[in-house]
Amino acid sequence: WPNMRYQQPSRRISMKHFFPATTLALLLSVAPSLFAASAAPNSWSALQPEREQVIASLNVVELLKRHHYNKPPLNDERSLKIYDSYLKLLDPSRSYFTAADIAEFDQWRTQFDDLLKSGDLDPGFIIYKRHLERLKQRLDFVLAQLDDGVDKLDFSIDESLQTDREKAPWAKNSAELDDLWRKRLKDEALRLKIAGKEPKAIQELLLKRYKNQISRLEQTRGEDIFQAYINAFAQTYDPHTNYLSPDNAENFDINMSLSLEGIGAVLQNDNDYVKVVRLVPAGPADKSKQIVPADKIIGVAQGNGEMVDVIGWRLDEVVKLIRGPKGSVVRLDVIPASNAPNDQTSKVVAITREAVKLEEQAAKKSVLKLQHEGHDYKLGVIEVPAFYLDFKAFRAGDPNYTSTTRDVKRLLGELQKEKVDGVVLDLRNNGGGSLQEATELTGLFIDQGPTVLVRNSDGRVDVLNDENTGIFYKGPLTVLVNRLSASASEIFAGAMQDYHRALIIGGQTFGKGTVQTVQPLNHGELKLTLAKFYRVSGQSTQHQGVIPDIEYPAVVDTKEIGESALPEAMPWDSIRPAIKPAVDPFKPFLAELQARHNTRTATDPDFVFTRERLALAQKLMHETTVSLNETQRRAQHAEIEGQQLAMENARRKAKGEEQLKELKKVDEDAAPEEEAKTKPEDDAYLTETGKIMLDYLGLRPAVATH
Repeated sequence: WPNMRYQQPSRRISMKHFFPATTLALLLSVAPSLFAASAAPNSWSALQPEREQVIASLNVVELLKRHHYNKPPLNDERSLKIYDSYLKLLDPSRSYFTAADIAEFDQWRTQFDDLLKSGDLDPGFIIYKRHLERLKQRLDFVLAQLDDGVDKLDFSIDESLQTDREKAPWAKNSAELDDLWRKRLKDEALRLKIAGKEPKAIQELLLKRYKNQISRLEQTRGEDIFQAYINAFAQTYDPHTNYLSPDNAENFDINMSLSLEGIGAVLQNDNDYVKVVRLVPAGPADKSKQIVPADKIIGVAQGNGEMVDVIGWRLDEVVKLIRGPKGSVVRLDVIPASNAPNDQTSKVVAITREAVKLEEQAAKKSVLKLQHEGHDYKLGVIEVPAFYLDFKAFRAGDPNYTSTTRDVKRLLGELQKEKVDGVVLDLRNNGGGSLQEATELTGLFIDQGPTVLVRNSDGRVDVLNDENTGIFYKGPLTVLVNRLSASASEIFAGAMQDYHRALIIGGQTFGKGTVQTVQPLNHGELKLTLAKFYRVSGQSTQHQGVIPDIEYPAVVDTKEIGESALPEAMPWDSIRPAIKPAVDPFKPFLAELQARHNTRTATDPDFVFTRERLALAQKLMHETTVSLNETQRRAQHAEIEGQQLAMENARRKAKGEEQLKELKKVDEDAAPEEEAKTKPEDDAYLTETGKIMLDYLGLRPAVATH
């Protein structure tokens, strides 16, 4: 998820304040009867909780009780949440457990609170081992079906598969599961057939996929069970609180140390798939222009090596395959986010791994030239991909350390010399970074004052301030954001909105307004939420994010991407404001600005395309069954492709561009195209943002004379 390195120039939060030395010392005395010997590596029945895991679980219980931001009680109500969370983690599509299994597990529904407090991990292990047994049975069933050959599957029968089974009733027996998995296999084979694969290739791919899953299943360790169970518990508090096993703790440390070698993408599990959440600005994936958020990765290959099918893999296993040495090539088999929900057509992209260079994330400027009401205008545009700070140089006292604020200040000075009529600060896709930089950048546009509030779990509110007098840039300012603007971006945009210093334009932002810390345990680590960000108006940035003054159509589905899309996301709330409400100079004009924007973009080809594409995606997402009849499926596939092609060609025709005969396919062997040099005027969203700013500048004096 979008990360924020919590840097506070005036006062640093001491972890000693939150974690007294006595916390862990209290938990070192545990009854020997709770422990079991280490399990044999490949024997599920022998997998039992180990001594270190029991101690770690007790530590987690105590740390969450004392230091989580919300401090919710660990009681029967929490137990029910843990139970539901665990079942959803293990069987999200209700495809493994039977109703009889659930009836057996129900004996613990209200007992997980007491079990965790006493260090009894047995029920968590019992449920997980049953999951392993059921999964093995399902995989054996599918492999037996595949032995008969894919060409024996009858795609002429008129039957369907329910694809959204999150709330489906549990299967009554194994026979009901057999029928479900027969249909699932048929669906997978049909998707691959429509994607152009021959029956023999389909059979080989699916055999390898399911045999690999059995092989990985047999390598399950007790630590895998412990991590899943404790995370089902921890993530009932909020989605960013989770237990990190010793292996995953090491991976987390690597990710947070600014060593971003890899492809530069934030990933998460999405049922059997690994989904791209966001791209690191200027990272290899971002620069490739071949991957976007919500894409699903289904295969990974090293260089020219064999593509490894990763459907059904754990996230950490997929990350290990994607990570690699700088300069090496990784190939990814990706289902584009633009596909229909049941369209398995994929593309293979090659990405060269490299470290993200600080200078490549640096703020950049351009000049947007517009005609408005018979006059020519120049607007300065500053693109800020991240809130970066060269921590090493800063701590060493280097007077020339690199930072977002320093770069933006220099660019503002250059734009003022060019006599621009206003400035657009572009924070689209900016996932955050240094909180110190968010505070200091705010200081360029306001006089002294608070920039953000941090409320801790004990209710104490720390106020971060801009302590420098004076305003560096006093001219007209607009901030452009979207759903992938997160954390530090939201704090800055929120401050600009609360001080009425800038018009905020674009999409609702990500909504991550919480602070995490990592606490070492005797075994692994616990990442927990211990504070929450608030704007100077007292509003949280959590869950809701920043709502723009003028909203643009979303480029991604906000139900799929963003804090509010996560289970158990902490809610939006508010506290006492840090500044007194001032007269909002924009408010009298917002209705007129919105009306003019609506009129302009009603026929703008890029805005029309974005609205239609999102509407189609949302319509398709609501379809919860899929036909297993090949003729119907191909017709549906052709209809969707036809709609997508028509939308693309309508956009191209309106812009005077060449029409397409079919949707573009990615050539795996082609060299990556050089990114075309575009003018700011070619960006429809940037251009419209400039026009809204000019609308405001034209309206303001006219109304002020009344």
